[in-house]
Amino acid sequence: MKVWIPHEDGTSLLGDLPAGVTVEVAQPDRLPSPVTDVRFWVPPFLAEAETTDLLRELPDLDVVQLLTAGADAWVGRMPPGVTLCDARGVHDQATSEWVVAAILAHLRSLPTLVRAQDRREWAYREVAPTDELAGKRVLIVGAGSIGTALEARLAPFEVRLTRVARTARPGVHAVAELPRLLPEADVVVLLVPLTEQTRGLVDEGFLAAMCDGALLVNAARGPVAQTEALVAELGTGRISAVLDVTDPEPLPADNPLWAMPNVLLTPHVAGSVQGLLPRAYRLVGDQIRRCAAGEPPTNVVVAGY
Repeated sequence: MKVWIPHEDGTSLLGDLPAGVTVEVAQPDRLPSPVTDVRFWVPPFLAEAETTDLLRELPDLDVVQLLTAGADAWVGRMPPGVTLCDARGVHDQATSEWVVAAILAHLRSLPTLVRAQDRREWAYREVAPTDELAGKRVLIVGAGSIGTALEARLAPFEVRLTRVARTARPGVHAVAELPRLLPEADVVVLLVPLTEQTRGLVDEGFLAAMCDGALLVNAARGPVAQTEALVAELGTGRISAVLDVTDPEPLPADNPLWAMPNVLLTPHVAGSVQGLLPRAYRLVGDQIRRCAAGEPPTNVVVAGY
């Protein structure tokens, strides 16, 4: 069983593998051996859409194991008989940690203070008293594993949480209820995968429904929010945003979002942490062992999720 992974360091992070498993380091433009007999492929982290072209050249492929929680670039492109798996669980710690940092940075006026530091200005009068997270009403749109991890990290801040998912279940509201829930939230966090149902979810109506002074945090995918709608609503100054993802990426230098004082942009770094590879390859190793034993893999992507 031949396995291709994208990181040299990954070979030492997989754990013990069964006899007969061969692991090779492969990049789409630098293949280590003939494409035959590759049964398990791990594409590069945050691979570009054109990376999926390699699927057509791997005749014996059984499983594609992504290193990302989102699978939008791969859904609908799998050849017959190939199973697509995401990295659900791998990014829970890092992404939820980024969300907390993003919320706190905004509420405690850290971007303003960083700019003041660049000017060597003592900006106490400019920002004090700042806002605070304690007691805020937080709406989590996307109640999956990252959303659960975020709840645990927000608990010490005494926030009031509301959860939203594709369909309602005990303790979780359905997406269809957003028009009623958005006006009641001080912070709205996007953690949904990008699917045909969530593409453009954050439109003019969604943003208009948010209460004055609310904060939008996008740690999902850029196209979940309509860029033109963001520019228009954020340009009024009525609400604010912290965006780790944009549409397109990278965000063009002439996009108005860069210059808005009520917008904090980070370059899709929520999941890019030092602990990523150990966690990711722990999952990859488990998946390889399952496949080698003839067992079905976990984290199978179904209907884009």
